[in-house]
Amino acid sequence: MNAQSVGWAIVFTGSAVVSLSAVLASALPQVFNRLHLLTVTTSLGAPIIGVGLMILRGWTEASAMIAAITVLVALSAPVISAATARLAAQLENLLDKDAPS
Repeated sequence: MNAQSVGWAIVFTGSAVVSLSAVLASALPQVFNRLHLLTVTTSLGAPIIGVGLMILRGWTEASAMIAAITVLVALSAPVISAATARLAAQLENLLDKDAPS
């Protein structure tokens, strides 16, 4: 196997994770359950795709930008998911009035 084959296999694996997560999330009724599945997309799917694209490109300026974007998405995913869950809980009046905002 050469680097191109490995790179494409990793990109398709990441795409499968993203696609499966989106399909399963669309079948769930509650926003919190959907949010758990969509967090997989940003925490796992996007970094896998980023690694595959970096393998395909080799080490160039483009792959350095892909690495920076991948790290940014992977590090910000938990914070964005927590903020989205908190907003959904506030909109559904699930938080105590004494909870810090």
